[in-house]
Amino acid sequence: MLLTEQEIDIPAKKGNTSLLGYFEEAIRGFLPADGIPIRFAVTQSDSKRYHCELGILTELGEACISGPTSMFEFSRREVEEGDKFNAVMVVPTGIGSEIGGHAGDAAPSARLLAAACDTLITHPNVVNASDINELPENGLYVEGSVISNLLMGTIGLEKVRSNRVIVVIDKHKEKRISERTINAVSAARASLGLDCPLVVEVDPPIRMLARYSTSGCAVGRVEGVERICEVLQQHRSEYDAAALASVIYVPMAYHTEYFKKHGEMVNPWGGVEAMLTHAITMLFGVPAAHSPMFESIEIASFNLGVVDPRMAAEVVSMCFLHCVLKGLRRSPRIITDKMVFTHPGVLTAADISCLVIPDGCVGLPTLAALEQGIPVIAVRENRNRMKNNLEELPFAPGKLFIAENYVEAVGIMTALKAGISLSSVRRPLAETKVSCEHSKSYAAEDSQVYKAKRRVARG
Repeated sequence: MLLTEQEIDIPAKKGNTSLLGYFEEAIRGFLPADGIPIRFAVTQSDSKRYHCELGILTELGEACISGPTSMFEFSRREVEEGDKFNAVMVVPTGIGSEIGGHAGDAAPSARLLAAACDTLITHPNVVNASDINELPENGLYVEGSVISNLLMGTIGLEKVRSNRVIVVIDKHKEKRISERTINAVSAARASLGLDCPLVVEVDPPIRMLARYSTSGCAVGRVEGVERICEVLQQHRSEYDAAALASVIYVPMAYHTEYFKKHGEMVNPWGGVEAMLTHAITMLFGVPAAHSPMFESIEIASFNLGVVDPRMAAEVVSMCFLHCVLKGLRRSPRIITDKMVFTHPGVLTAADISCLVIPDGCVGLPTLAALEQGIPVIAVRENRNRMKNNLEELPFAPGKLFIAENYVEAVGIMTALKAGISLSSVRRPLAETKVSCEHSKSYAAEDSQVYKAKRRVARG
């Protein structure tokens, strides 16, 4: 099985009310006969085209698919539940976000947003900080494609007390690195109370290659995905979530350049990780997350000095795995049976009150929110490589809000939660609009009276 990323151009279509349907139809011509789309984003758009990046899974073989077979499958929510205020926070992986583009540096923003809602649903890129994970107490940790499917209305989420987490790792050529990873699992079992039924070393390991697209976003290629799938299929009854750890190959210079450029270089590892976890979650219907393994002890021993605070978690970590184990331990169960969606313990698209994203991001979460009528709050301060004007999308009035920063985003969330019009708390306060409209029947009657009076006057 092979995971690759392809860049495509789709003609812009003005006045199209269903962008989801338009994109689904358009990408069919770019897919190979055995290809399944697993990741999609519009990285740049203008009046003529949408420049898109499309992750494709091919050579599927006998893999067991669970849940939606198309990431574009959509089910419109019929109602919006108003008794709870539940928010989704997304910072897409590999787009060089100022906040959340490094090592768990969006976690404080996530905790801020979580304080303004009943439940915050977010994904590993927001809170994973190598051996640190600061998920809010009322946060749900899910894989990025799960957020897309939730907003598309095709799955629900059920909170759990704990998961059995299987750990699948590369059988590393340097034994000490494999041993460190196993020790990280043992540490989580001893200190976190993790239920890990099994650690499986894959030999030969999969091959993950990190690359950059023309937009500067992190993408990549994954070869040998079937080796992980064989393990997960064989032990399917023994786990509820899957933690993956493998080497991601990048040019040697990246290991130092990334830390020396103080946030100017997009993290090269995250994009290919997202491709792999999207595929595993789609194929097996379970929560999944990935952590990289050092390529060698030499690289693990690099003296990087004092680095940008947003990257510091990576420098002080040995295995990068604990954040994944902590997140997956209580990651919610993915529900695909729509008969269960009405259960009071299941969150669905009907329960989502708003989506918070970096400004300019157009992926499946944004497109799904647009179709579902879910308010979107775009944060300008979280600059990134995406070049899209969200105000050009066909949002209904009052469904798109632009916040300067996450502090202002909390204010918008609070106003939505309280049912307060934002214009009422800003000054100047516009004049109340008043119009006088006569009904057609009244106008016709008035006309007849006028004509009668004219006849009498003519006498």
